[in-house]
Amino acid sequence: MRARLRPFLGLAGATLFLSAGPAPGGWAFQLLDPASIPKYVEPLVIPPVMPPVSQTPSLTRYEIAVRQFEQQILPAGFPATTVWGYGREGDPLPGPGVASTFNYPAFTVEARSYETVQVRWANGLVDASGGFLPHLFPVDQTLHWANPPGPPDSSGTNPAPYLGPIPIVTHVHGAHVPAVSDGHPEAWFLPDAADIPAGFTTEGTHYGSVQPAPAGAAIFQYPNDQRATTLWYHDHALGITRLNVYAGMAGFWLLRDPVEDGLNLPGPAPQLGDPPGLRYYEIPIAVQDRTFNADGSLFYPASREFFDGYPGPYVPDTDVPPIWNPEFFGNAIVVNGRTWPSLEVEPRLYRFRLLNGCNSRFLILKFSANLLFHQIGNEGGFLPDEPIVLDRLLLAPAERADVIVDFSGLPVGTEILLLNRGPDEPFGGLPVPPGQAADPETTGQVMRFQVVAPTGAGNAGEIPASLPPILPLGPPDETRDLTLNEKESEVAEIPVMATLGTGAAGPLEWGDPITETPTVGDTEVWRIVNLTADSHPIHLHLVHFQVLDRQRLKAEKYHEAQEEWLEGGAAEPPVVDDFLKGQPSPPHPWEAGWKDTVIANPGEVTRIVARFDLAGLYVWHCHILEHEDNEMMRSYEVLPQ
Repeated sequence: MRARLRPFLGLAGATLFLSAGPAPGGWAFQLLDPASIPKYVEPLVIPPVMPPVSQTPSLTRYEIAVRQFEQQILPAGFPATTVWGYGREGDPLPGPGVASTFNYPAFTVEARSYETVQVRWANGLVDASGGFLPHLFPVDQTLHWANPPGPPDSSGTNPAPYLGPIPIVTHVHGAHVPAVSDGHPEAWFLPDAADIPAGFTTEGTHYGSVQPAPAGAAIFQYPNDQRATTLWYHDHALGITRLNVYAGMAGFWLLRDPVEDGLNLPGPAPQLGDPPGLRYYEIPIAVQDRTFNADGSLFYPASREFFDGYPGPYVPDTDVPPIWNPEFFGNAIVVNGRTWPSLEVEPRLYRFRLLNGCNSRFLILKFSANLLFHQIGNEGGFLPDEPIVLDRLLLAPAERADVIVDFSGLPVGTEILLLNRGPDEPFGGLPVPPGQAADPETTGQVMRFQVVAPTGAGNAGEIPASLPPILPLGPPDETRDLTLNEKESEVAEIPVMATLGTGAAGPLEWGDPITETPTVGDTEVWRIVNLTADSHPIHLHLVHFQVLDRQRLKAEKYHEAQEEWLEGGAAEPPVVDDFLKGQPSPPHPWEAGWKDTVIANPGEVTRIVARFDLAGLYVWHCHILEHEDNEMMRSYEVLPQ
């Protein structure tokens, strides 16, 4: 057993990298040693395009289901892994000699800007006889979660793992979309199984569909009225997102427009009707971390004891959830659904759309050779004015980077590794302290590029000399002070949740009244005050925003002043400006333009500005999935004019 200890949110925690053997408290694992997994023996899988069921000039329709199936994630010779993934509803599941659209990660949805796309999302988590499938991983039903046994969307008190039918709802991350189709965490639905227990609620509090949908499904509609960009879709069910995404529910959603068409970028990317063996020079790359059991199945902790050795007592006898872990870091890297794959590249330009799809892990990507990233875009599309050149990429969970890499001039046979210099534990900002970088033998490696002879195929493309400008948003109609907080157990010095809040109201939980209520057309500055010991990737649904700056904060003094106000000892809530230190720091060059996720570092105020233009109920949250599943998520409502 290998363990690395570090405070989580300022409290005692541990990130455990286990091979096999006893764990704290005497319970045992039979885990696959990541060092035993051969690297770079399997080719990178390039996700094909998801086929629609119909297409007209005014509407493209998809029917996409979530199913359970087996996939060869580990190299050949190792057992297959059971996963959950998206595919075209009605297609056969993968198997020897079977052509299937079900895959982890999912096939890519390709669309043009302003192309209306309608998707019927179906929960197909049923077995061959139509009975519901339980989760692949232990479900902590003491969290505030979907809770189908009832009351729906509430906290349970039963410390035993939930074994019932699984709720899902899909969110297209980064999509500008009406609220009914956003994938609100309380818009979940159960499968249309034959054995749903009596009394179970089959739909969440905010379930919605743009048209009547069959049982076990919802129909969402996406206007795609935004710039060309790299979006992705994943599950978002309340209190269970970390488990559903870890099981495999994720895929790319790419938007294209005439501006992109005119940039002469390297290509092609996968398209419908491509012949077998076609070479691609634009490739989406989803990086995730996973841990495997010895039988090839995915491992996810079954007890809070895994995280920090706390043996209980748990809910309902204390406030400590029995199963939820504050963070999880896998000990193997999986890229596009395969452990440590390899990609043959020609000596030419390639375009890579990189996604950090990890639950908790921050990535710092660099090459083993003297290669550079020419970054042309992030979550909101192309960067303004011109590409930026970087020797490494920092990507928080959910962040994306659209980059061009030049392999020109490299001799045939050259091997280059994509490395990860991010930590094997919670991220606390740059630079990463010595001794905290990822294990160089396992999680410090991502994939291999092997140079082969040029074929002359595809579009050679170029690195753009210029990119479209982006105008800054105007002065705000309102400025809000929002806080990131930690909560310690009442019975032990261990974390039990992380929360969002406001300067005036203090820490707030999911069920507390909504405090962020912009009106349609309003521009707002959100000052995100991080009072915890770790960085958090903060994601807003509906909007793309601009990062304004960051500034150091006397966090402890601010926290003390806030507590004094909340306890009635002060006449007014603390004012952030009174606790600032030094001068503001501008956003990093790769944060220019439009973003949907921003890293809020500890002891800092991170300022963003957004314009809210659609009325409805949305959410903002930390995109460390273990955090958002346990209270670090809040609804906000855009009010009509």
